[in-house]
Amino acid sequence: MKTQEIKHLNHSVYSIYAHLVLVTKYRKKCINLILLNRLKEIFESVCKDWECELVEFNGEEDHVHLLLQLNPKVQPSKFVNNLKTVSSRLIRRDFSEHLSKFFWKPFFWSRSYCFVSSGGAPLEIIKQYIQSQDAPE
Repeated sequence: MKTQEIKHLNHSVYSIYAHLVLVTKYRKKCINLILLNRLKEIFESVCKDWECELVEFNGEEDHVHLLLQLNPKVQPSKFVNNLKTVSSRLIRRDFSEHLSKFFWKPFFWSRSYCFVSSGGAPLEIIKQYIQSQDAPE
C-alpha cells in the first residue's frame, strides 16, 4: 500500500488530496474515449500550472473523477473553476462538431461539482490523537 507523499514549501509541509467529480451539463452522455483522453491532458496541464498533481483520472459518458494532490497556496474553489473553464473552452473548441449533437449553447460542464478531501487518517483517529495531547496545567 502506498503511503501519502509529504511535500514541502519554504515554511510548511503538507499532504492535501481531494476527489473531484465534474458532471456534464444536463448529464448529457457526450464523453467518448477520445474526449476523455483529451480531458486528462487538459487537467494534467492545468494542474501543473497550479503546482498541483493529477494523481488519478477516469470517467463515464456524463461525468469524470479526478484525484488531485493540491498545495496549500491553492484556493480550491478558484482551482476548480479554472479546471472547468479551461477544459470546457478547449473541449468545445476541439470537439465542436461532436458536442453540437448534445448542446445548442456553449456548455460543457454543469455549474455544480463534488469536491471531497481524501486520504490520511480517518477523522476519529485524528480526533483521538488531538484529545490525547498533554495539555499544560
